[in-house]
Amino acid sequence: MLPFAFARRHGLIVGELDAQQARVWYRPDANLSVLSTLRVRLNRPLTLVELSAEEFEAALNRCYSGEGGAAAEVIDSLDQAGDLHDLALALPEPADLLEQADDAPIIRLINAILTEAVREGASDIHFEPFAKTMRVRLRVDGVLREVLRPKAALAPLLVSRIKVMARLDIAEKRLPQDGRISLRIAGRAVDVRVSVLPSGHGERVVMRLLDQQAGRLSLREIGFEAAERERLVSWIAEPHGIVLVTGPTGSGKTTTL
Repeated sequence: MLPFAFARRHGLIVGELDAQQARVWYRPDANLSVLSTLRVRLNRPLTLVELSAEEFEAALNRCYSGEGGAAAEVIDSLDQAGDLHDLALALPEPADLLEQADDAPIIRLINAILTEAVREGASDIHFEPFAKTMRVRLRVDGVLREVLRPKAALAPLLVSRIKVMARLDIAEKRLPQDGRISLRIAGRAVDVRVSVLPSGHGERVVMRLLDQQAGRLSLREIGFEAAERERLVSWIAEPHGIVLVTGPTGSGKTTTL
């Protein structure tokens, strides 16, 4: 697969690849002058398929939003890394995660977890340290599901990297901290609220994800009963007052607002 930055800049995606040929999707304004280089790189004939700008953007997001188990694949290479403390504290600009050229294992692991969470529509990511492992869970449709269980030695490195991204104090480990990260994953703007809490085996982290491009629901689509909906609409129309939207985590407060 081509690097994401290259594919977006030149308007080319390697859609299908087999022993005989490579199927390349391209948008109308694609830079076709690089096809000869691409043909040499892939070492096989190219079959070109033109897509509209909208179709190309959708295909780009679909192909580069991360495959299942991407985070688990990164785990396997961590034992061969050099100084993980230095890698965890590396600070590239949080532009588009898929454009990061830095392959530092901790950075790649965090990027893979975030990408997988967005791909699965998760609302939260939980990092929970224990005596021998750290449990990483995604909350999808209100249900927590474990996706990773790395070694406990990696827990402080993962937490340090998240704190760097959220511009928190990495030296403070005794007090709760809250921060925020704004980033892009495969062209999608995502806001992340970060909460760090001390615990018996290290710091726990909860990352709340808000996909800015997720579809917005109307009051009818949210599920209000007719009488409740009419009452709420009448309250909103009042010139003064306040409407409180309350509820536990994942109950739909942000969606309602």
